Amino acid sequence: QVQLVESGGGLVQAGGSLRLSCAASGRTFSTYVMAWFRQAPGKEREFVAAITKSGASTYYADSVKGRFTISRDNAKNTVYLQMNSLKPEDTAVYYCAADRLVLTRISNEYDYWGQGTQVTVSS
Repeated sequence: QVQLVESGGGLVQAGGSLRLSCAASGRTFSTYVMAWFRQAPGKEREFVAAITKSGASTYYADSVKGRFTISRDNAKNTVYLQMNSLKPEDTAVYYCAADRLVLTRISNEYDYWGQGTQVTVSS
């Protein structure tokens, strides 16, 4: 099992930047595919970005491509989401997720989730 704890959320003006972190417990972090999802009020949870176990490959939702960057540091058991050029529509609770088997954009496929961190972008 792995436990995930997100941090780094907050309030930012449109056009600003934030970096989210997700710290994982345990010594097997490098065996997990990691992803970020987000959920805005009244909407379904949606895929944001994912990264392979080694960090060699990354995948993004079209809505964030070119603005967000996912990365990981396996030595620190941490995955990051650098968010630039933020827009009001990026406002949501952001969750990190982990899975040992599959890199997918489908939230139900991920076995482990953090508690979420709120990101609010003002216009």
